[in-house]
Amino acid sequence: MAGEENFKEELRSQDASRNLNQHEAAGHPHSWSPEMLLRRLRADHTKQDDKFANLLDVVGEFGTFQQRLVALTFIPSIMSAFFMFADYFVFTAQKPYCNTSWILAVGPNLSEAEQLNLTIPRAPNGSFLMCLMYLPVPWNLDSIIHFGLNDTDKCRDGWIYPDAKKRSLINEFDLVCGAETKKDTAQIMFMAGPLIGSLIFGLITDKMGRYPAILLSLLGLIIFGFGTAFVNSFHLYLLFRFGISQSVVGYAISSISLATEWLVGEHRAHAIILEHCFFAVGAMLLTGIAYSLPHWRLLFLVGGVLAVPLISYIWILPESPRWLMMKGKVKEAKQMLCYAASVNKKTIPSNLLDEVQLPRKKVTQASVLDFCKNRQLCKVILVMSCVWFTVSYTYFTLSLRMRELGVSVHFRHVVSSIMEVSARLCCIFLLQQIGRKWSLAVTLLQTIIWCLLLLFLSEGEDGLRLRRPRCPATELKSMTILVLTLGEFSLAATVTVFFLYTAELLPTVLRARGLGLVFLASAAGAILSLTIINQTHSLLPIFLCCVLAIVAFSLSFLLPETRNRPLFDSLDHSPQMRNKVKDMTIEDTSSDDV
Repeated sequence: MAGEENFKEELRSQDASRNLNQHEAAGHPHSWSPEMLLRRLRADHTKQDDKFANLLDVVGEFGTFQQRLVALTFIPSIMSAFFMFADYFVFTAQKPYCNTSWILAVGPNLSEAEQLNLTIPRAPNGSFLMCLMYLPVPWNLDSIIHFGLNDTDKCRDGWIYPDAKKRSLINEFDLVCGAETKKDTAQIMFMAGPLIGSLIFGLITDKMGRYPAILLSLLGLIIFGFGTAFVNSFHLYLLFRFGISQSVVGYAISSISLATEWLVGEHRAHAIILEHCFFAVGAMLLTGIAYSLPHWRLLFLVGGVLAVPLISYIWILPESPRWLMMKGKVKEAKQMLCYAASVNKKTIPSNLLDEVQLPRKKVTQASVLDFCKNRQLCKVILVMSCVWFTVSYTYFTLSLRMRELGVSVHFRHVVSSIMEVSARLCCIFLLQQIGRKWSLAVTLLQTIIWCLLLLFLSEGEDGLRLRRPRCPATELKSMTILVLTLGEFSLAATVTVFFLYTAELLPTVLRARGLGLVFLASAAGAILSLTIINQTHSLLPIFLCCVLAIVAFSLSFLLPETRNRPLFDSLDHSPQMRNKVKDMTIEDTSSDDV
């Protein structure tokens, strides 16, 4: 009887937190039907596991404070996409020729065409060879014109780019004639950043807090993004890109943790979806700016200037009260909740605020080893890592295949960004109707279908052709581009669902480090895709996409559903244990009350 009275008292306090002006609304449970009471008991027992859900009801589930918090994620998301995809626009293809300015000493009035004709050998088809030149001779101009030059050698004095309309990294650092592989090195270096950054920022976010981790990542975006415009060597460019990639992944980990812990229910899902939509907007903004600027350094200068206002986040960004409580900083957690309530023009009852206290057990230091010791968390991390590896590998494989088709980089990014915004908005409907688990399964199933369709395409020397030779090349190319675009559409939805799903499955004390581990798998998938695509031009990359997608689809059913489930903060109870205890308690209490 005492337990029943205590539960009814908690029920009344929860109702009071929803409507502070009507405290007596919870005092008449006997007027409810048994069915309504059972549903209410289930909902209340769900919230009993998550005291912060009750507090955030009082603070305001999505008041001015939460709306401002979500809005603060927009600009960093735009800038993250801006710097992340900048490599696609600074390696503009250029047609080089050996620098043969030595001939100007004997013929200073020669035009550029005459200079090339006298000093550059030709291929059998009549075009100029790009990586060879005629050796200088101590003759006058008339002798050179009359007898011609015969001895050739590799370019000695660099290259010229007479047809270049823009200044890119290609003609800035002469990435031609055997140095083309440095472009792939830049991509691999950028993807290697998350291998280290995911571990570093995962540790920083969990140890020092969400607030300092976000500030550190934004500082990295500003310094490395703006500083890239002033590099004087290609190796220094690689170093700055490495720093940018770490900052991008650091912001993704810390911001997703902060949003997850401040928002509840569908508001959390909507906030993450909006953040990802603005990430796609950043890619579109980058495309427009890159198209209009004539120099690659100006692109990074503009990006650095746009990122400077992020310094103001030092004064306006909040810390996560969940993290503060788990670190034993109860006073700071209460202050943060009271500040949020004041912004939302709400008041937190003192009895409810007193529930913010240290855990019953002593606060312990969680570590990455807990993912091995806790069986449930180990399973979650392994499955999540497999899915992230698959999504990353498949996305980069489809993106690189699109590039091989000769589609304009500007057209490719604009269309992909529009499709990604549409895909992520569709996630709102999926998550509301079928939950996280089945939304992930549906998007992975779509990815499997598009990858299987790509298996019917093979690559030839003149382009792609169907196994059925009667299909015209133009129709084949259009069909391939369509399938690749739809594949990227499905993958964009998968990424959004998976960001939300992963954050909800992990405990507060290890949320950032868990996200760091799955980001590690994501970076590994991207690097593997770049390596395989550069080594082979067979169907192996697409075949691996199909195999990995099928494996990820199968493993996704091992994960528990998290929709309308409270977040768990410590390692004391895994989601399965918590749900079992919750169901047993619901059955006992509801039968007694009914």
